[in-house]
Amino acid sequence: MAFGLMGAIATSTAAKADQFINILTGGTSGVYYPLGVALSKIYGEKIEGARTQVQATKASVENLNLLQQGRGEIAFALGDAVKLAWEGDAEAGFKAPLKKLRGIAAIYPNYIQIMASRESGVTTLANLEGKSLSVGAPKSGTELNARAILGAAGLTYKQLGKTEYLPFAESVELMKNRQLDATLQSAGLGVSSFRDLAASLDVQLVAIPGEIASKLGAPYVAATVPAGTYEGQKADVATVAVGNFLITHADVSDDVAYQMTKQLFENLPALSAAHKAADGLKVQNALTGMPVPLHPGAERYYKEKGLL
Repeated sequence: MAFGLMGAIATSTAAKADQFINILTGGTSGVYYPLGVALSKIYGEKIEGARTQVQATKASVENLNLLQQGRGEIAFALGDAVKLAWEGDAEAGFKAPLKKLRGIAAIYPNYIQIMASRESGVTTLANLEGKSLSVGAPKSGTELNARAILGAAGLTYKQLGKTEYLPFAESVELMKNRQLDATLQSAGLGVSSFRDLAASLDVQLVAIPGEIASKLGAPYVAATVPAGTYEGQKADVATVAVGNFLITHADVSDDVAYQMTKQLFENLPALSAAHKAADGLKVQNALTGMPVPLHPGAERYYKEKGLL
């Protein structure tokens, strides 16, 4: 954490030094990034002495490792990645348990969405065998989701025709150039990369049936992508969802963690304006499925709200 001295005018109990808040997000074409930009503006305006920065990253796994190293103050991450980080799952990208992680809030669910080109003929998970699929950046939250979903459907990467480990925007470019049959993206509904793809190519969403969610269990739940979410999508499509969380670390002060939590929930319209994924963000759901201990600063806010 960087503290630089400000002017000598002291006011009440407010922090007298600059408070640096680095917000760890994801790729610029995903949902984390625009929400991070909105959060940065809120924190910069509403938290006294705060200097904010938004960092584009490879998302969940990288974010959690950076938090553990104290190289960020707050980060977006997928629930399963947070759980694996706390446990120290090496295969998922966590060499040891990340015990400095602390919870701020459950925010909105990520919908695991698979979009295939119409000409690929892929309409079910089983059809992916022998086809080319992008599963997200290596060791990203999306890629952990892809591995889990395919595994529950009895498929391995080896059974695919080709596995690409690419971020959202690059996956979409390959599909537009007809170099890829399908892409799996774990994001909020209406993610810009898929809107772009559906507007420029004849595509279809591949259903992920409810039994996959039952098989996987928490933090996965059965969900639906409503008809009309993407151009040409005429019907609801079954899928699975997993919660997203805002996570901080134990070395962030209680006051800063309190303010980060409070300003998040007191400025929800600004987040919704940045991306509609934030529309479902409610303080009542903030503690749902939190995979790590709450930061004491966040705890203070939820006690004030009567949630603890």
